[in-house]
Amino acid sequence: MKYFSLISVFVAACAFAPLTGFATDSQQQTVGQYIDDTTVTARVKTAIYKDPMLKSAEVNVETFNGLVQLSGFVSTRTGIERAGDVAKVVSGVKSVTNDLKLK
Repeated sequence: MKYFSLISVFVAACAFAPLTGFATDSQQQTVGQYIDDTTVTARVKTAIYKDPMLKSAEVNVETFNGLVQLSGFVSTRTGIERAGDVAKVVSGVKSVTNDLKLK
């Protein structure tokens, strides 16, 4: 009887363990949020690439919950400011952290 109780608890724990993976906190995203962020990243990259001043810049874009981070290199200080300005007006962007550096 003692082993039956122990086995029952173990089986129940194994059965419910996968369900805990669906909980989210500030460091996790739902599938919908991930897709939204991927879309925002693509829009920002496209906008930066289409800008004649930034076309040849080496700009990386990361997005998490609508918060965009720019990193990489541009050739002028004006390019740093321009990339931030371009990213800010893209649909879905909540804020921009501009970590771009001069080449």
